[in-house]
Amino acid sequence: MRVVLLGPQRRPTLDGVVRSLGLAGPDRPGRFAAVTAGWLEREPDDGELFALLGGEAVNLRLYQRWLDVQERDPEYLEAERRLSRVLAGLQEMYLLRLDYALRAVYAVQRRAGVDPDAVEEAVAAVRALDEAHRHRVNGARGEFYARLEPHARPVIAAHRDEVEGVLREVSALVIAGGHVGVLADVLHLFNVAAFVGSTVIAWSAGAMALADRIVLFHDRSPQGPGHPEVYGSGLSLLRDVVLLPHARARLLLDDAPRMAVLAWRFAPARCVPLEAGTRIDIRDGEWPEGVRVIEAA
Repeated sequence: MRVVLLGPQRRPTLDGVVRSLGLAGPDRPGRFAAVTAGWLEREPDDGELFALLGGEAVNLRLYQRWLDVQERDPEYLEAERRLSRVLAGLQEMYLLRLDYALRAVYAVQRRAGVDPDAVEEAVAAVRALDEAHRHRVNGARGEFYARLEPHARPVIAAHRDEVEGVLREVSALVIAGGHVGVLADVLHLFNVAAFVGSTVIAWSAGAMALADRIVLFHDRSPQGPGHPEVYGSGLSLLRDVVLLPHARARLLLDDAPRMAVLAWRFAPARCVPLEAGTRIDIRDGEWPEGVRVIEAA
């Protein structure tokens, strides 16, 4: 499988990428499946995206499919609401503990002459907290799917069949950005990972949703720097990586100690910024050399 990660597309590079991959051109119209579910109510506004693809494209309409499931399967909707309450409770407790744990890391890090092992031990406690939270979140979602069995529910099964039918006929899947939580949820619900073909192109939140670990982050929020927080898992098509779209605008990249903690915390996963103009081509899980990462030094 070939995965192409791009930076934000406010100044699009998608058209050039599609041409360079030989997926579409004047003499070879391509066929694409698109996911714009992260745009929520704007999901159908795909005209500009389709023009950039330069070929025949089908929007999988995963957000609209999700709304249809909620409307036509009230039992599923109620179970989903219960899951949301459980996940909100897990996230609230996690963030409370994370705040104390990271404050301890920064306090130890600032102390002059501190033993480096003390910093590593403090970071290790945060790493354990992150992984325990991800395990709990994935466990709650796993129990939800085991109990509801989406493949056995007629409305969901019908949508999955339609999504599979489209994906089997396209040369590439294209996943746009937007709300990463919604993207991850609908990609899981409609079992997209099982039907992905040879090429996936994704950017921003769409790229984040491909990884085995989704991390939310914003050092420049109006309320002040927040702690990067583990949200859960995406499709796990990419492993041992934390993808950071708009890193320059959202992270304090000049704060070397803070960035070192970020890198230590998620090691051995690499923390990869995705800026405008970024392109990373990954073949069968093998990353190219020279990819920019946030260093722990």
